[in-house]
Amino acid sequence: MTHLEDVRPSHPAAVAAQRKLLAGERLTQEEGIRLFEAPVLDLGRLANAVARDRHGDRVYFTVNRQLNPTNVCVLSCRFCDYAKKPGAPDAYTMTEADIKAHVDPDIHEIHVVGGLHNKWRFDDYLNVIRWVKQVKPGLQVKAYTAVEVDFFCRLTKQPAEWVLGRLREAGLDALPGGGAEVFSERVRRELYHQKIGSTRWLEIHEIAHRMGIPSNCTMLYGHIETRGERVNHMILLRELEDRAPGFFAFIPLAFQPGATGLVRRQASAIEDLKTIAISRLVFDNVPHVKSYWVMLGQDTASVALNFGASDLDGTIGVEKIAHAAQARSPVGLAEESMVQTIREAGKVPVQRDALYHVVREYAREDAAPVAAAR
Repeated sequence: MTHLEDVRPSHPAAVAAQRKLLAGERLTQEEGIRLFEAPVLDLGRLANAVARDRHGDRVYFTVNRQLNPTNVCVLSCRFCDYAKKPGAPDAYTMTEADIKAHVDPDIHEIHVVGGLHNKWRFDDYLNVIRWVKQVKPGLQVKAYTAVEVDFFCRLTKQPAEWVLGRLREAGLDALPGGGAEVFSERVRRELYHQKIGSTRWLEIHEIAHRMGIPSNCTMLYGHIETRGERVNHMILLRELEDRAPGFFAFIPLAFQPGATGLVRRQASAIEDLKTIAISRLVFDNVPHVKSYWVMLGQDTASVALNFGASDLDGTIGVEKIAHAAQARSPVGLAEESMVQTIREAGKVPVQRDALYHVVREYAREDAAPVAAAR
């Protein structure tokens, strides 16, 4: 018997979802929306069972560092507290020495993402990767969102295939999933009309996957989007993975209100857990759903490991984008803290690299799992 067969949900939407999944059928957008009406524990039990059928009790993390080379950006997105205009008193651009100093000898991955600088040329962005590789040639580089790749295409007047090829030659190993926000033209027009929309984001990731460059995918939720728009976003990503496989993980990103004035407070922990659980049930073709502790906070991130999440992201080191929006999580979590967080959720910690090769599997320690796990 599978773990999913062993679950006994009570809400009709959860019962119907379990029946379809056991029959090997996919959830539709309408079914995904209805799941938001189900009790959070029903969703947690279902999603946890799906994750356990895929990964057992293993939860993955990486020892990594985030590198944000500049916050100078030509765009003006209403939801962003990080980007600054050229000449702003709090604008910064890192030097070669600054960037090389970010390469900690113990990390397995460096995650590079930042602003669209008004004076940088494509070669400046390539140099960031080159400098990192000079310090640690074997370090895996996950760099530049589809928004940045599109910007490089406009800088060079070259297609995405050419840009991605040059990035790979410089040392790129994978793309991050950022810049997707939520795939709604209504939301794009209101919050980030200067930024690429769903069609271009999906196109760039499809090209990358067909070139053998893997990536993650994300969704920014908890602002002005509807639950229907959230589920539609998941469906579009699922369809892309069918056409051109290459996603490692789906990462729901909880919007940090900061000083934007878009919403009065961050989404509740219940809304976070429902979104994570439903994404695990919708995505039958993406290996992992991440519990991104930087935006969820440590407590909710730990609970989410029993609501379908099978990856806690990484130790991060220094992260500036979410914290510019006043994220309440600590700036970085040490390896020991990641291991303890996973064990407290009743799971088995597994350290990975950027490409999901196992670096180390830790011994299980007895720990009381959270209530939603059973």
